[in-house]
Amino acid sequence: MKLAALYSGGKDSTFAIIKAKKDGNEITHLITIFPKREDSYMFHYPCIKLTKFQAESIGIKHIIKKSSGNKYEELEDLKNVLKNLKGKIDGVLTGAVSSNYQKSRIDSICDSLGLVNISPLWGKDAYELLKEELKEGLDIIIVAVATNALDESWLGKKLNFENIKELKKMSIKKPFNIQFEGGEAESFVENSPIFKNKIIINDFDKFWDSKTSSGYIIVKKTSIIPK
Repeated sequence: MKLAALYSGGKDSTFAIIKAKKDGNEITHLITIFPKREDSYMFHYPCIKLTKFQAESIGIKHIIKKSSGNKYEELEDLKNVLKNLKGKIDGVLTGAVSSNYQKSRIDSICDSLGLVNISPLWGKDAYELLKEELKEGLDIIIVAVATNALDESWLGKKLNFENIKELKKMSIKKPFNIQFEGGEAESFVENSPIFKNKIIINDFDKFWDSKTSSGYIIVKKTSIIPK
């Protein structure tokens, strides 16, 4: 099938593309919604501008749509993008894992447009999926945190097999979704098997709000390194 992938630049949307391609699908477009609000219900905010470099590295046409971030308007913005692709695609690819809020709304949009929603990561165990993504060769860093289970030290941290074990242990003491599907954190992929170039975040500042136990990185310098 020909699919348009919803692309945030994070681990799950990147891994979903890898899985879909292995299943024989053709990814014709990457769709990135740029929310103006940091607290968008549906779409990533931190580092979203860097998706243009990831899309160039993947080599797939990139559609960028700016949105207010209002939870009703942003869905209409996505729907309008997909309307313009009718006849060119058979369905939509998402990296949804466990968020019924996100998946049900994408399902609804797809149903109204006669498209299928492909979510190859749906229902997977969070810890096993993290291991699978690392084994596949994704270089993942945390670019935002929004849970009191994680502190400022996780901002800018690169995930590895040791610290995802730590996340799993922490989630037992203070329950949270270690896949970050509930907005507990957001990620950025610097490298993956489908990238022609690495997109390295060399320098960044941290914004941290101790009252809400949340924050994000502000990228100051990036490098694009051919592989």
